[in-house]
This record gives sequence, structure tokens and C-alpha cells, in this order.
Amino acid sequence: MLRPVNNAVVNEVLEPLRLGGRVAYLGEPVSVSDHLLQTATIAQAEGSDAPLVVACLLHDLGWLIGSGGAGHETRAALFLSEFFDRSVTEPIRLHVTAKQYLCTIDPDYYETLTLASRRTLHSQGGFLDAHGTAGFEAERYALDAVCLRRFDDRAKDPGAITPELDHFVPMLESLIGV
Repeated sequence: MLRPVNNAVVNEVLEPLRLGGRVAYLGEPVSVSDHLLQTATIAQAEGSDAPLVVACLLHDLGWLIGSGGAGHETRAALFLSEFFDRSVTEPIRLHVTAKQYLCTIDPDYYETLTLASRRTLHSQGGFLDAHGTAGFEAERYALDAVCLRRFDDRAKDPGAITPELDHFVPMLESLIGV
């Protein structure tokens, strides 16, 4: 069951980012928080709806909330499912598979990935087989996950200027508990 919105809930959602977001982002020239802010800013500038912008803002939160058996995308989606509906959590859960999918269906896409993103692709299972491709395409939020992935790929610029995290708080508030 989703919680009603209040400041404590927003703070709980954003706490991992505020506390740990300044760490380097997996070999990229930006921090985790810079990457997430850039991804959300790009999504918003491209006219994405609020759930996708919030998914972009929070998609790599799993890197900051533990480790272990589940991938970062699953950790983030599970944590956030207490607060948001599937329109936010499913693109997050699927964004790694979206990278695998794009690499599988578009040989040129792989060449656009940074070295760090290529490394994580291989550690995340690499390319999809026919079953994996069909399974991804059948997912309700596959298109949103592909959009998130493409915004993610563009969000690794150390010189990018973005709004502060608080810019996105009203959007988070509008979606928590919906």
C-alpha cells in the first residue's frame, strides 16, 4: 500500500541521494547525483510526463541503498514501490534490460555507450537472446524504460548545468501515494 504524501516521505525517498549521491558514478566523469539530476533534466526538457521524469531522477538510487543479490535497478524499484506506482518503478526496474535490448536490436547503439557503460552491460548479462528480447518488448513499460535509458546515456556530462534536487520535489510530491 502506498503512503500518503508528506515531507517526511519525500525526505525518506531523497535521503539516500542527499547522503550518498556525491560518490563517483561507476567510472563516469560525474557523481551519482549529477547523473540523476542530468537524466531528469533531459527528460523534463524533452517533454516527458511526470512519472518518467521522476523515474529518471531516481533510476540509479539502487547504487546508494545497499548491495547484494539483486541488481541496482531491482533494489531501487523495490524501495520506491512503497511510495510510487508502477509508472515510476517499472521503467526503473527495466532500465538495465532496456540497455541490453537496445544493444541487441541496434548494433550501432553499443558503439554510443561509454566504456564504463559497456563494462556494466557485460556484468549485467550482456545482450539478450530472442526470448529476452520478446519478453522485454511485452513489458507494459518497455517504451518508458527505453526513453529512460536514452536519457541516461546522455546524462554523463561533467559540465552540465541542472536545477537543484529541490526543483523536482513538487513533482515527487504529486506522485507519491497516487
